[in-house]
Amino acid sequence: MPINNYYGFGRIIFSLACAMCLRIAPWPYDLASFNPDWVLMVLIYWSITFPERVGIFHAWTFGLLTDVLTGRLLGQYALAYSLVIYICLKLHKRLRRFPLLQQELFIFCCLLLSQLLLFLIKNLQHPAQLHGTFWWPVITGTLCWPVVYTLLRFVRLSKPVK
Repeated sequence: MPINNYYGFGRIIFSLACAMCLRIAPWPYDLASFNPDWVLMVLIYWSITFPERVGIFHAWTFGLLTDVLTGRLLGQYALAYSLVIYICLKLHKRLRRFPLLQQELFIFCCLLLSQLLLFLIKNLQHPAQLHGTFWWPVITGTLCWPVVYTLLRFVRLSKPVK
């Protein structure tokens, strides 16, 4: 039985590592502003699916890793991820029962909250203006949620290879 637990945790870590690679992947300059927050979406999925395995500690840890990988102020993504995952953990029983369209609305709110926190922290460092590109990661993340959900569900439900 412990082998399955380690195998399931390996899937979670592998999917988060893939999401971090997508987060820092070199996109063409025109498409870079459309890159959604893959790490947050994967964290949301796993925290809704396995709230006893993926929680605020994982959100904080992967937020710090995202801070380091993106070169942002240390703790910026960690704070945003932790707050969003806290909300997901509080609502995980309801969110599991939502149809995919309602989940997309919730994902939109989570991604928007994360973007707003990141903008406010950036604005505390030096005054910044809110541009139209602010919305693109939120919108593309919301549109990508059914694909992320389906792919991670397939990963979660697939049988281990012996």
